[in-house]
Order: sequence, then C-alpha cells, then structure tokens
Amino acid sequence: MKNIKVLLVDDEEEFVQTLAERIRMRELGSEIALNGEEALAKLAEKLPDVMVLDFNMPGIDGLTILEQVKKTYPDVQVVMLTAHGTREMEKKARDLGAFDYLQKPVGIDKLTKTIEKAYRYKQKLEKR
Repeated sequence: MKNIKVLLVDDEEEFVQTLAERIRMRELGSEIALNGEEALAKLAEKLPDVMVLDFNMPGIDGLTILEQVKKTYPDVQVVMLTAHGTREMEKKARDLGAFDYLQKPVGIDKLTKTIEKAYRYKQKLEKR
C-alpha cells in the first residue's frame, strides 16, 4: 500500500523523526508535527489519511486533538500511540473515535500494518 499520507504527532523529536524515516522506507508518506498546535495547523493545510497521535504532549494533549480531528475531519483515521497509557485512556480514545490504540514501544511492522488497516477502513467509508 503506497501513497498513504501519514501525519505523526509526538513531542519527542528524535523518536518521531526516526519513526518518520522508517515509515518512508516502507513507501508510506509521512509528515511530522511536534505538538498539538502544529498538528492542527498541518491538518488545515493538507489532510492525511492516517494520523499517529501521542497522548501526552505539552499544550494541547492527544485526546483533545483526537476529539477536534474527529469532529472536523471525521474521515481521518487516528491511531493513538503512548508510553503511559491506561485502560481508561484507551476507552476514552476509542469512545472519541480512535481507530486503534497502541503502546510504545511498538514494532514498526505492527505500526505499519495498523496504518494500512486504518487506510483500508477509510477507503471503505469513502465508498459509501
């Protein structure tokens, strides 16, 4: 699955840069945002197919971004990714419309498969 537009949102710059490189090596397009404000600005410029979103960030947190994204851009599929997750956080994210919820560290193969599944789901929604 090539040409999937992915927006990676995480305040850990080294982590998100490395993740973006690894995703590009699998021929998935990736952009990065280092905080919630930057993510929302990038969404307004160009919509991704899938957003991989960290929970804990300074400023606007991941749940708030998820809620705004699903209200404003409901077709964008959001995969939550966190190192400090709880069952309660996962439930909130799923209730707000997250496609999936993954714990760091996550293997690149698992992440790319999840991105591809989210993209296929988005395509099904668009065909309705």
